[in-house]
Amino acid sequence: MERLKRLHKFLYLSSADRRLVAQSVVLVWAMRLGLWLLPFRILRRLLARVTKSSSKLHKLQERDRASVDRVVWAVTIASRYVPAATCLTQSLATKVLLSRRGHQASVHIGVARSEAGQFQAHAWVENDGIVVIGGPESQLKRYTPLPASGEETV
Repeated sequence: MERLKRLHKFLYLSSADRRLVAQSVVLVWAMRLGLWLLPFRILRRLLARVTKSSSKLHKLQERDRASVDRVVWAVTIASRYVPAATCLTQSLATKVLLSRRGHQASVHIGVARSEAGQFQAHAWVENDGIVVIGGPESQLKRYTPLPASGEETV
């Protein structure tokens, strides 16, 4: 019964939103599989190529069609259906979708220690200096951002 409700909701979305959710599901799965199967530096290089070539294909007018909020919404929904869709998985998918739409988004990875002294890492995406996915800035302040490695940045 729950599946029928979800299908019903999906079918009542606009065609643009259905397409965006479908793209998000495919990308979140691709990012998850990439993180499982490839070294991160290789995945970063592949994503840098994909976002570089795809951003050239889309004009600034595309930027208006799919707002940043809609992309984040679609990735959040897609992540519910992908096992282990971590913050890094979601951040990478969001970055690709935003770049395809002409946005200058960047993925940030930070590290911190928990109150128990355990190592923690977190990823988030910023667009025009504003965090769009990964949590509120007040929570992200506890993470020390890792410096860019000098390779193609994601």
